[in-house]
Amino acid sequence: MLTDRFPERTCVLIAGGGPVGMLLACELALQNVEAIVLEQDVRVRDTPRAGTLHARSVQSLLRRGFLRLPEPGRLDLHHRTGFHFAGLPLLEITTPTAEGPPIFHQSQSALEEAFEARARTLGAVIRRGVRVTGLTEYADRVEAETLSEDGTRSRVEADWLVGCDGARSTVREAAGVPATTTPPSFSGLVALVELLDPQGTPGGWAHGPEGSTLINVNPYGLSRVVVHDFTPPFPERQQPLTFAELTGATRRVLGRDIPMRGATYLSRFSDFTRLADTYRSAGPGRVLLAGDAAHVHAPLGGQGLNTGLQDAFNLGWKLGAVARGDAPPALLDTYTRERRPVGQEVVDNTRTQAAVMNPHPENGRLRAHFTALLAEPEQVKEMADTVSGQGIRYPRPPGSTSLEGAFLPNHAFTTDDGPTTVAQLLTPAEPLLLLTEGARDPEETRSGLRTVRVSSPEPLAWSALLLRPDGYIAWAAPAGADPAGVEPDADASGLADALDRWLGPPKPLRRCQAA
Repeated sequence: MLTDRFPERTCVLIAGGGPVGMLLACELALQNVEAIVLEQDVRVRDTPRAGTLHARSVQSLLRRGFLRLPEPGRLDLHHRTGFHFAGLPLLEITTPTAEGPPIFHQSQSALEEAFEARARTLGAVIRRGVRVTGLTEYADRVEAETLSEDGTRSRVEADWLVGCDGARSTVREAAGVPATTTPPSFSGLVALVELLDPQGTPGGWAHGPEGSTLINVNPYGLSRVVVHDFTPPFPERQQPLTFAELTGATRRVLGRDIPMRGATYLSRFSDFTRLADTYRSAGPGRVLLAGDAAHVHAPLGGQGLNTGLQDAFNLGWKLGAVARGDAPPALLDTYTRERRPVGQEVVDNTRTQAAVMNPHPENGRLRAHFTALLAEPEQVKEMADTVSGQGIRYPRPPGSTSLEGAFLPNHAFTTDDGPTTVAQLLTPAEPLLLLTEGARDPEETRSGLRTVRVSSPEPLAWSALLLRPDGYIAWAAPAGADPAGVEPDADASGLADALDRWLGPPKPLRRCQAA
């Protein structure tokens, strides 16, 4: 029985308060949009989950002030770090020193805590011990049914509902969002144990006759053991994992015993994949998906967490603009158009990694071919950019410049207010119109658009640039042109079209509103 007669009301309801849901709450708060987050866990779970922040996530978090550089860095000097692909040391990830490290290690629980603290500070409402159990979507709202830890049932009414509620998303199922799936090719086990022979345990990646292991050896405490077992049949994901099964699978995979005891955590995973066919519900389209609710794949390389964070950065400012009434709801269709291909790429490359990791003889030629392919520098860079997220480039409209859809590097600027960087300018999550010396002011602007005149010691490929709050270029005039471009009429129209497309048409002045 429902305990409330009338449902609570909010602008955006976020189902699921993991890192993706909490970051999305931060993004919406920066857009001055009211949001409530419902999370079933009463406290942050400290379990051995993904802890790798890849380059594009580092760069995005730098632009919101979550990360700071100890030194300014430069775009022409680079950090380099090796990374694995299919458990093999094949990749080198490179980033400019002005963008921070290529990889930043932070536990998922610490990220969740940091995002939650920021969201609360910005005014988001966070409720733990509550989960969404069902929903009804109407033309003008969504009504969600909720269940609290104490058994209380209630309702929340929202203009928009975002499912960030994980791989077995209630929101995705209740909204009827179809998905494409592929079956698993291996059974994955993860555990925290005490190793009885840490010196004799193969640390890092090790490959055996039936799969591979990834063991983070800690001789002074608990070690994380990850097993990829390619021996069918594969148990159901929900089947409890026993310590005996863990030791048996480790022995089978490596062909030798790994002495261990005292497991404090045991869990399963696999390379089963699910990719939502759309990230926005049909009909009224008031339900959206982000993170594992939208895409599930093998946890190879920590790509799931990073893809989910980028979902939040992409969706937050768009949903904010629509929720405020500044942009039409059609703007939300660009969320699926931009983010689903990224999810597909992650599904594809993790499936490829699983095939390469499969030790059975029928995969021998595939392994040899792929290893040889990644000996080519161009292929290494392309795959490294894919895994690190630096290869993301969003679709651009016909006739636009080659810059549009790209991520703007962290240039150093001088402005009327003093020295700054792209990252610092984007911290408030505002759209920016950047104008270089001599560039003309635009004939029209939009609510919330900040215009900044900049100069830079670094070469710039543009004279004027419209920058989205997520750091991607919405429009650019080439260097040497005024903000209207080489052909003023045509390019001025291009800027106006970009403003309409991304920020919505200009709003008429309200009565008594000054021009």
